[in-house]
Amino acid sequence: MLDLTAGCACGAVTVTLKGQVQSMLLCSCRDCQRATGTGHSSVAMFKAADVSISGPAKSYARTADSGAIFTRHFCPQCGTPLYGSSSRAPDRLLVPAGLFGDAADWFAPNQLIFARSHHGWDVIDPDLPQHERYRDSTSP
Repeated sequence: MLDLTAGCACGAVTVTLKGQVQSMLLCSCRDCQRATGTGHSSVAMFKAADVSISGPAKSYARTADSGAIFTRHFCPQCGTPLYGSSSRAPDRLLVPAGLFGDAADWFAPNQLIFARSHHGWDVIDPDLPQHERYRDSTSP
């Protein structure tokens, strides 16, 4: 169980987690690469009811590689990524682990999704289970 609060870079928005992590993963889809400016995103999935947002947030929605509509929410002042939501799992939110800085020592990813677009220069644990697309996809 987590009980943590973190804020964006400018302090206009806070994210509070009070609940159990549902999943912890890395995602190497092209959208996550663009959104983070790195080779993957590092996110934890929570029940939406366990996440509280205080302050204004803007959002951007697009069709994700999985076919779902994925919406990224961010601070309108400083641009800090706050959370993501998917039409595929409307009762869940994906929160970037790095938002919690030094208090993110609980984060331990259990899989890499969209490994098909993972870059070799983005070094990850080779023992981490990898999925070519979304983890429950049946096609490579």
